[in-house]
Amino acid sequence: QVQLVESGGGSVQAGGSLRLSCAASGYINSRRCMAWFRQAPGKEREGVAYIDSDGSTSVADSVKGRFTISKDNAKNTLYLQMNSLKPEDTAMYYCTAGPSASIQYCPRVLMDLWGPGTLVTVSA
Repeated sequence: QVQLVESGGGSVQAGGSLRLSCAASGYINSRRCMAWFRQAPGKEREGVAYIDSDGSTSVADSVKGRFTISKDNAKNTLYLQMNSLKPEDTAMYYCTAGPSASIQYCPRVLMDLWGPGTLVTVSA
């Protein structure tokens, strides 16, 4: 079974940048919705950014203008570029994949493949 593994997390000061990567251990159908979710301590998990098979993207209002999701189908790798990081961005970040859907539906589908997560800590 294909597995997703995130990397690139770490500690950074507010205003800094990080780039998260998510590598698939095998073939990931490029038609799948893929996304980054995050979960902060004591809070519910939330979708941060989504990308569909055409490369169309959608990001949460809380990260709009700061985070960018992208993918490299040839490398089976998903990315999340995070700029102007804030302490409230501190969370465990998860890479995930779901069924095929266009971008307006990606946030509604049930993601069925998850990575173990990578921790991002932003200090003031």
